Amino acid sequence: MTLPADVAAAVAVTKGFMPEDEGAALYDVALTCLPGTWLEIGTYCGKSTILLGTAARQAGAQLVTVDHHHGSEENQPGWEWHDSSLVDPRTGLLDTLPSFRRTMDDHVGDVVSAVVATTEQVAQWWCTPVQLLFLDGNHTEETAQHDYKVFSPHVVPGGVLLVHDVFPDPAQGGQAPWHVVQAALDSGRFVEEAVHGSLRVLRAR
Repeated sequence: MTLPADVAAAVAVTKGFMPEDEGAALYDVALTCLPGTWLEIGTYCGKSTILLGTAARQAGAQLVTVDHHHGSEENQPGWEWHDSSLVDPRTGLLDTLPSFRRTMDDHVGDVVSAVVATTEQVAQWWCTPVQLLFLDGNHTEETAQHDYKVFSPHVVPGGVLLVHDVFPDPAQGGQAPWHVVQAALDSGRFVEEAVHGSLRVLRAR
């Protein structure tokens, strides 16, 4: 399905790292999911949140998005994906929350609840079943595996697990999301349904 023109325009001007074709695939898959709670791990400035939130509105779902908003390792000064315009001059720290707040208010505030915290914090109290889980947070091995292990058990049977930035070839990108996909498949609880670039779509048994 082609993204609605207004959604595509909003996504295009929002900072983030979601290629157009993968964003369209994310939106299409989300539209197939059932109402209930959807969970996004890794918000940044809200590019994928627009896609998931718009789909959630159509599906009658609510999206929760989790991020501490100080960026992953690759977003820090000296790294390839650092954006100095997102640095808070008061603290000197990367802070994507003001940018995301504008995104949410302008586009998906009616269907999105934002949790500003680390996934380690949220894991201590999260107990809600989810119809959709999108893993696109910190891509270090430790954190990626943590996020999969603590949140994937909440995906209901028939629910969807989406993992972004999956590169089986180390020459193309970091390996942590690929290892998450391998862990999910090895568990026997998830089966792979589709591959869209670096986006993997898995279904819970």
